Amino acid sequence: MHKNLETKRLCIKDWSEEDRPREKLLAKGVSALGNAEIIAILLGSGTRTETAVEVAQRVLYSCKNNLTELGRKSVIDLCKINGIGPAKAITVVAAIELGRRKTAELPLDRAQISSSADVTKIFQPLLADLQHEEFWLLLLDRANKVITKQRISQGGISGTVTDIRIVMKNAIDVLASGIVVVHNHPSGNRQPSESDKYITSKIEQATNIFDIKLLDHIIVTNYKCFSFSDDGLL
Repeated sequence: MHKNLETKRLCIKDWSEEDRPREKLLAKGVSALGNAEIIAILLGSGTRTETAVEVAQRVLYSCKNNLTELGRKSVIDLCKINGIGPAKAITVVAAIELGRRKTAELPLDRAQISSSADVTKIFQPLLADLQHEEFWLLLLDRANKVITKQRISQGGISGTVTDIRIVMKNAIDVLASGIVVVHNHPSGNRQPSESDKYITSKIEQATNIFDIKLLDHIIVTNYKCFSFSDDGLL
């Protein structure tokens, strides 16, 4: 009997309360949990042979223990991991998206834009992990405070079509005094293409007609971003 107790596989319920992810969160706060423990809470349960924490460790191993890489995984990708079915995969993907939106959401007192870093802070969490290109506008008032941000278009891996008329309509509709345009490069290459330079020039020409200032064009990637303004292209 003593030998059986020593060799028995323990489930999370057999752990001490201070080591169980849910109980640990309640007692010490969420910051006391490791990534695997947080993911284990999302998963809810393990398998017949692995605890939820062990399955969570497998999830992290699949993305080289990098949460940014985890954010790029789809439901289908996660379902390839032993112990992860559609329901668990959907829960993880939804939690990551909620975190992404929370980080990108504007504060209630409206952010004031004073540099490209302020724009990057808003859009990198929103766009960096996407596998397709999206083109966004950040519309500002005379004090460079954010009125709203709007997605104008989305496309494939290598590009998206941007209609200058739609850009200007959105700016005029909210009486914007300034515009920052933002799009992402899923390839990770932060350098602007000739097409990027061309569309920036066309938008600048259009905004000048309406006495609206094109303040910057930001290209978002996983790690570093490119600013037309900082690089002297605007």
